Amino acid sequence: MRLASLLARTLTAATLAAGGLLTMPATSAHADAAGTLIASDGKPDGWHNLTGGSAVEYWTTRSNGEAVQASGAMFVPAGQPPAGGWPIMAWDHGTTGLGAHCGCQADPGPDVQPSFRRDEDGIMRYFLSKGFAVVAPDYLGLGVFDTGPHPYLELNTEASATIDLVQAARQARPELSRTWAVSGASQGGHAALGSSSYQLRTAPDLDFRGTIAIDPASDVEQALPVAGPYIPPIPGEFGEDLDSFFAPILVGLRAARPDAQVDSYLTDLGRRVLESIEKDCLPEISARMQGISIGSLLSRPLSEGPLPAALRDYMAVPTRGYDAPILLLVNVTDTTVPSPLHFMLINEFAAGGVDFRTVFGTGTHTQLNPAMWAAIDEFTNRILATPTRP
Repeated sequence: MRLASLLARTLTAATLAAGGLLTMPATSAHADAAGTLIASDGKPDGWHNLTGGSAVEYWTTRSNGEAVQASGAMFVPAGQPPAGGWPIMAWDHGTTGLGAHCGCQADPGPDVQPSFRRDEDGIMRYFLSKGFAVVAPDYLGLGVFDTGPHPYLELNTEASATIDLVQAARQARPELSRTWAVSGASQGGHAALGSSSYQLRTAPDLDFRGTIAIDPASDVEQALPVAGPYIPPIPGEFGEDLDSFFAPILVGLRAARPDAQVDSYLTDLGRRVLESIEKDCLPEISARMQGISIGSLLSRPLSEGPLPAALRDYMAVPTRGYDAPILLLVNVTDTTVPSPLHFMLINEFAAGGVDFRTVFGTGTHTQLNPAMWAAIDEFTNRILATPTRP
């Protein structure tokens, strides 16, 4: 893009944003470039129970490189930005489903899982109060665009949706800094770790400072291949949660990775179930999975054939090569992402020489105790105290 064109678009965006209007439609010549802003729509105070909010639409890519539209939310602190601009904290949300509008960031109206939504809005409020601009992607397929089922736990597109939103937000609001960090819980912790790794090669122009991952999904690709038609129904809440996460993983893998040949592992019931939940949010998926076991979906073990290799490439969290510190907050009593998986990740990070710190809790999934909050405070204060790198 020529400098004159970029300056003209930036000045136009700033003028429209000051009036609270729809901001900067993307030009057709650059509409498919990842990170290009399509529009930013200012929202009234109270949206997400916060202030300074906007719904953002932008371009990102599928894992095959195809350009696709995505959406998210952006919040900017009130007042004058500091020298160098407002630092950015990306917030990656937890599991919400597979269909359009399930992400509840650009469109919080569906209010999927209200209690978790309130908790996540509270975390974004905290970052905003610290002096961060906050951006929150819906992820591919979960926003205002119906782009097919969400590739659930696909690291590549989670990271791309996050990084491309950071880039688009800086086009919408020129007062945002190059300095940024990323945080997230559950699926969002997985996405945050992916973003931390992917930014090394996709956003070298930005000044990345680190990652906060709360009970992140990890090493699922090592556990999932034990599944097969021999798996009996698992009773109780743990079994219900497991069933409700297992099926969406197969939906996402099936859509994003034809080489995994997911259909060859499914029973007729399995194919019907996966097709029936492709547009659903998590509550509907959980309801659909009532009385349906993992074993009944599968016609052969997932350990056979091409699926294990495709699954590793699809979702594995990198365990070395990060260039900024990681704060890992894990509950040893977590059953949603079983705590043995957390300890596998900790051991892998240690073996890979990753710069990370772990703070433990004994709460439920993604619950934060005072020690965890203190660690978050320390982590964010360090970012705010360090000037933007040239």
